[in-house]
Amino acid sequence: MSLIDLITGNAGNQVATDAENKFGISKNQVIALLAVAAPLVISYLRKKSQENSSEADALNNALDKDHDGSILNNPSQAVERQAEGNSILSHIFGGEKANVENQLSQNTGISMDKIGPILAMLAPIIMGYIGKEKQSNGVTSGGGLGDLLGGILGNAQNQAQSQPSNPLNDILGSVLGGGSNGQSAGNPLNDILGSVLGGGSQANSSGNPLTDILGSVLGGGQQNQQQGGLGGLLGGILGGK
Repeated sequence: MSLIDLITGNAGNQVATDAENKFGISKNQVIALLAVAAPLVISYLRKKSQENSSEADALNNALDKDHDGSILNNPSQAVERQAEGNSILSHIFGGEKANVENQLSQNTGISMDKIGPILAMLAPIIMGYIGKEKQSNGVTSGGGLGDLLGGILGNAQNQAQSQPSNPLNDILGSVLGGGSNGQSAGNPLNDILGSVLGGGSQANSSGNPLTDILGSVLGGGQQNQQQGGLGGLLGGILGGK
């Protein structure tokens, strides 16, 4: 299952519907939020896994223990796992969590009092997806996670470029207002993934609010392009677009 399939498939639609019913916001806003938050979370975890072997081992253990992908078969669990989701986000973003929530609130139009709880619903879904991909790809240790996570983002980027008419782009365009700086007009999903894979620090990304999130959370992003492995390769290639 690709990352785009997660967002647009049963799991993404079910959690979006549940959030719509619980918080009284547009289902499309939740889908757009997932389309931004999932690459952001995956990119951050990739960076930490590549830079610190103990972080990679800890993530590997957490995925084995708590995120086997079963939640994707019953996405309604996300409502009950909000407290867990909040803890996941606090661990991932640390002191930048409030800034991330603020930026995502501004981009999606979801109010600050709802953005945190909704992200907490999405977090177990995202982690469950990563856990399922880990199993499907036979990754058994932290050492393989950087390439796995980079591959997830790269495959999604390729899919976004080959399917510019994907209905998700219409949702992102309506919620995010076009989604970007105009360099990929009509394909905001490609802009999002390009920003993530490029580390969010490229000069040609100026004006894209997503780069503010990426720049602060990923620590400037330039290191992403210089790292080895698939993640670094993709960052270098896509950063030159």
